[in-house]
Amino acid sequence: MPSPRAEPAAAFVPGAGQSRLYQRLQRRYASELPLLPPGAPVPATMAAACDALRARGYDTGGALRVLRQLVLQRLIALDCQDRAPLEQITRAMTALAELALDSACRQARQELDQRHGAPCGPDGQPVPLWIIGMGKLGARELNVSSDIDLIYVYQHDGETAGTADGRGRISNHEYFARAVKAIYSLVGETTEHGFVFRVDLALRPHGNCGPAALSLPALEEYLQLHGREWERFAWLKSRVVAPRDCIVSLEVQALRGVVLPFVFRRYLDYGVFAALRTLHRQIREHAAKRSAGHPERANDVKLSRGGIREIEFTVQLLQVVRGGQFPELRCRPTLAALQRLAQAALMPRETAAALTQAYVFLRQVEHRIQYLDDQQTHVLPTRDDDLAWIAHTLDYQDCRAFLRQLDAHRELVAQEFDRLLGSQEKKQCHGGSCGGPRVAPPPELQTLLEQLPPGLRERVAEWRHHPRVAGLRDDTRERLFRLVQRSAQWLDAGHVSAEAAVRLVDWLETLLRRESYLALLLERPSVHEQLLQLLGAAKWPARYLLQHPGVIDELVGDTLLAERFVVADFERELAQRLAALQTTREDDDETLLNLLRRAQHAETFRTLARDVARRITVEQVADDLSALADSVLRVTAQWCWQRLKTRHREQPQFAVIGYGKLGGKELGYGSDLDIVFVFDDDDERAPEVYAALVRKLINWLTVKTGEGDLYEIDTALRPNGNSGLLVTRFEAYANYQQQRGSNTAWTWEHQAMTRARCVMGSPALRARFDAVRTAVITSAREPQALRAQIVAMRERVRAAHPTPAGRFDVKHSPGGMVDAEFAVQYLVLSQSAAHPALRDNVGNIALLQRAERAGLLPAGTGQAAADAYRALRRAQHLARLDEAPTQLAPPAMQAERDAVLALWQAVFPDEPETAVRIP
Repeated sequence: MPSPRAEPAAAFVPGAGQSRLYQRLQRRYASELPLLPPGAPVPATMAAACDALRARGYDTGGALRVLRQLVLQRLIALDCQDRAPLEQITRAMTALAELALDSACRQARQELDQRHGAPCGPDGQPVPLWIIGMGKLGARELNVSSDIDLIYVYQHDGETAGTADGRGRISNHEYFARAVKAIYSLVGETTEHGFVFRVDLALRPHGNCGPAALSLPALEEYLQLHGREWERFAWLKSRVVAPRDCIVSLEVQALRGVVLPFVFRRYLDYGVFAALRTLHRQIREHAAKRSAGHPERANDVKLSRGGIREIEFTVQLLQVVRGGQFPELRCRPTLAALQRLAQAALMPRETAAALTQAYVFLRQVEHRIQYLDDQQTHVLPTRDDDLAWIAHTLDYQDCRAFLRQLDAHRELVAQEFDRLLGSQEKKQCHGGSCGGPRVAPPPELQTLLEQLPPGLRERVAEWRHHPRVAGLRDDTRERLFRLVQRSAQWLDAGHVSAEAAVRLVDWLETLLRRESYLALLLERPSVHEQLLQLLGAAKWPARYLLQHPGVIDELVGDTLLAERFVVADFERELAQRLAALQTTREDDDETLLNLLRRAQHAETFRTLARDVARRITVEQVADDLSALADSVLRVTAQWCWQRLKTRHREQPQFAVIGYGKLGGKELGYGSDLDIVFVFDDDDERAPEVYAALVRKLINWLTVKTGEGDLYEIDTALRPNGNSGLLVTRFEAYANYQQQRGSNTAWTWEHQAMTRARCVMGSPALRARFDAVRTAVITSAREPQALRAQIVAMRERVRAAHPTPAGRFDVKHSPGGMVDAEFAVQYLVLSQSAAHPALRDNVGNIALLQRAERAGLLPAGTGQAAADAYRALRRAQHLARLDEAPTQLAPPAMQAERDAVLALWQAVFPDEPETAVRIP
């Protein structure tokens, strides 16, 4: 190796120059420092510098080691003198590691191939070696004196091809074990120029007892059968970092397919809380042992209370719990994950911002500690001058101000971490048994039964002979019994109803194999209590929770009851999830179908929770459910179009027209969607293409998957009903509605048009539909004929929904909701030409008020009918929530019936008395 030429030392950098490491690098590598161009080191400049070092006579290992010293010198100056952002420092160190591993891997394999031939798979194909970076390397967050956690995986077992003379053949396992040793010698061994990176293989399967490199099938078997909960946190940040030509290869997808299901479970995964508590306790105990007798070691900015590790655990815990259902949370860098958690409302934005500031601060302190002597330490120095230098390079006037800020950040981090693990949850409990690590031992079944009130006791006693309860693991049975015990305590204290407790047992019984839900309730007593309130409120919420148990995770957030459905947020989150799935190539049809269903079920449940808690009115429930349906239709149509192989343009000229409850924005829970599909496209392929789109769209909306379905679709209102085309050219639709041609709409179809609206479509198509709707409802009509047709249709509807004698059906009986709706439809069709205020699709209540203001109804009649209609809707809504009949015994709702009958008589004064007689 050549000796360095005597060249002038690089200029002294104030601030950075007080680093002992910086001073050593200035002296030792003065002649090589200019090889790295000015500015932040990036892959291209580092590769060029490495090539220049080789040209000076350094071998690969030596060039990489000297390159590290040059990069360190530059980063100290950038950080301490120029105040470079944290990401610039960590990205440079990560790029250095990737360059080193790529170079070492290529050289190692080249030498081994010459001796043994290339490794071959079962079909003779070449076998790649993937170097997987874990932890900060995988997340591109390496610190300046970090080790690198690596796992080596090769794709197939087999053996090498051997040399040209047929000799030297070895197994792939042995080949890659030798490759690992060769890579380590080039990167990890210490020479006169130090090392490139310390290498740690302890995270590989079976730890230090496992093979240095293992095949992909062996990795899959390990993760499925032996993978531990804490390893999921490690694999969360995993990434193939070398060799470079493998990073974007299709074969890497097979590795992702093994790792992702291990890290992110399909269902909510609160079972990891216990694992994290154990891991965190071990880390704190280890830190305490290290500092025993050495108080200076207690000031560890990484491992001590409130340190970097607790921020990472906080973020990773939320990612692992939610990442299975929310793929947009699957990102490796801590700061990026904090932003995504805030965007997903899984963490208050203020908290995310505070943790971001703390993380950046602590990482910058960590770097300065390591700039002193290039030691892999995170403990604050005890020398006053070193501490003063750290404070100065962080722009603090003295050590006192710096240490105050350090303590403030660490206290905030510790509080957030403790809150996440449940310390505050325990204070919120009413019954005193809140789960967590310090509660009394769980009771056996017989002891538990003795603690329960009679109704609940009889139901839980059935578990004596329940095979699935008997087959539970001990820890799962413990969680189950604790939940019942806590519920009974709350029941005894009067916080929940007996009906709710029994329904909870029914709910738990269907979910015995999904242990994560039991863990969620045990970890979050507030969620457990809210769940009991919902189960006790009505039958329909209880049934919905049985069908879609995963929605209970929505109860974790603090904003559930305070907010309303926001269309933009919903569609943005779906777009983010789709993008996340596309990056890992998981965006197959089945995955997207389930993604849509989970999102729709979650939003429906949020609305249901607000409804049951009386935080929103019946009208607001309908508004939110209708807006949700609109969004689901828009997103589903967009995704279906993008995946349609026959599509002939980027944006479809296509619209969905909503009728009935969807059109009138009066959807209830479980309502069907009355929709009509139209297109406006002159391409000769258009009819066939849009027919394929509609078939795909209906399938995506209605097919049942493991997550259930979205909506039932009714297209009977399309031109010519069920005998008509599934999707209609807009011109033909307009002609049909506007009575042009021989095939035209009936009066009842024009009644439906009063509540129709364009749910999705281009602005031009929306405008054209609005024009057609206005033309239809304002067309000249003979009042008597229109009145007779609407009354006849009303009688037909009533005949189809008979009501027993002596009962009043809030919807179909005389004086019910349908009477008010038909009266409004008559007013719109007969009077909107002269009264433009009636043309807007604003709902029956607003239209009744407008009709009265226009003088079309006697004073007070419209407002009274509007109030009555609102009350009837509320009564119907509450009855359906509790799955109760909507037929009442008189004199129930007599005032509301009278108000609607008065409206009917005002609109249809010639109607015979028998038609409106109260049964």
